[in-house]
Amino acid sequence: MRAGLSLFTLTVALFSDALHGLPRGDFQARKPPALSDPPFTEKYFTQTLDHFNFNSMGNGTFSQRYLITDQYWKKGYGPIFFYTGNEGDIWEFALNSGFIMELAAQQQALVIFAEHRYYGKSLPFGNDSFKIPQVSLLTVEQALADYALMITELKQQLEASDCPVIVFGGSYGGMLSVYMRLKYPNVVAGALAASAPILSTAGLGDSRQFFRDVTADFEKVSPDCRDAVRGAFQQLKQLAERKDYNHIQSEFSLCKPPSSPGDIHQLYGLLRNAFTMMAMLDYPYSTHFMGNMPANPVKVACGTMLRGSDLLANLRDTAGILYNSTGDLTCFDLYSLYVECADPTGCGLGFNSMAWDYQACTEVELCYESNNVTDMFPPMTFTQKDRELYCSKRWPVVPRPGWLKVQFWGDALSTASNIIFSNGDLDPWANGGVRKSLSPSLVALNISGGAHHLDLRGSNEADPASVISARKTEAELIAQWVKTERTRLRSRRVSSDMSQQFIALKENHV
Repeated sequence: MRAGLSLFTLTVALFSDALHGLPRGDFQARKPPALSDPPFTEKYFTQTLDHFNFNSMGNGTFSQRYLITDQYWKKGYGPIFFYTGNEGDIWEFALNSGFIMELAAQQQALVIFAEHRYYGKSLPFGNDSFKIPQVSLLTVEQALADYALMITELKQQLEASDCPVIVFGGSYGGMLSVYMRLKYPNVVAGALAASAPILSTAGLGDSRQFFRDVTADFEKVSPDCRDAVRGAFQQLKQLAERKDYNHIQSEFSLCKPPSSPGDIHQLYGLLRNAFTMMAMLDYPYSTHFMGNMPANPVKVACGTMLRGSDLLANLRDTAGILYNSTGDLTCFDLYSLYVECADPTGCGLGFNSMAWDYQACTEVELCYESNNVTDMFPPMTFTQKDRELYCSKRWPVVPRPGWLKVQFWGDALSTASNIIFSNGDLDPWANGGVRKSLSPSLVALNISGGAHHLDLRGSNEADPASVISARKTEAELIAQWVKTERTRLRSRRVSSDMSQQFIALKENHV
């Protein structure tokens, strides 16, 4: 689930105190800041290494990166919009979350994008961060504590004690936003969790769901597209069974011929990952998020799969939409373009991929399979046993199935409050999240024609009406939360001031 190449992946606002914000036309008219001139200042926060063990690291700290802009902020009054960074470089999310800036412009908010520990430049032990035992401080709980401490201290530094905090996040970042509201309701007043698969990653649901839903996206364009993909993989399987490796190299323009079943398995994973990414990022306009994608990449892919009778060549060129968008590659290197890991939907590359792999080996459950029956891909299982064997060799750790369900409520969320769960019906992660509202303040928004956290992206002329409507609802709810929390904070401060005055009068009288 890479958000730098996953869910995780991924990511990504408007109004006055009144619940009934601006009419839709005004909302559409506001354009996000140009990405070529981002308004953010990059800073570093002195963060605690280990929030939960006073002996292991003492008072050790590291530098955690964050981006901040007060371009629209009414100092000391406007809310704070805080993005809970996920599995990648924080700039990637800041530059692809224009809705937050649009909302900030309307509501006079301070905007902060915080980078997740062990990602981007927020490496607690530098290049040694992924050695054992240093990597053991990479947990969801530590990341949440980072954000809670950063919010608390920055509010003090910025004289913003009466400014309500709303957290935002997409994909894994959306999960973190939910968890922040559950774990630290004293710090954050509400959360917008876009495309947050908080159920499937807690081990709830069907392991076949993800790749079934990827397949459904292509099937919606054309059942013939689905059949062509399945047929191409069948031809590849037949070549592999005959060990016709030179033919496979030629058909797929591989830099080296495969030489073992392991290489074929790697090729299957690389190809399946291309379809996964196109389904996730099936935006109605071209994007440069987690790579370069054309507008409507699923439709483009189906056009490629159905352009002629050579299914293997079509499959190769369809994968090239992701892996060779510039056309610069002369061949595909199986092991440099895609790395198999504890997340069957992909971990990406580099340090960020190592961090996500570790998280998928510990707390975040991503046991998804393809089976060529409910989906169009080769049978590739990844069971809890497979996960345990892989992770014990790779790190070594023993995963904790069900831990996120225990720690962060799983599907028992009805007593929580002030959370928006948004999902697009094109997103294969959607059915791993909350699709039905649980209460008036636990609101599920289902976006027809929406891909992976489309609502967090800035307004675009090609946006479907469904996402425009969803953003309007999100903005109205957030405005109400801000108004209620501002009243509470002020009431608390007045009460505290009165108490101090009473104590002072009593002391003077004595």
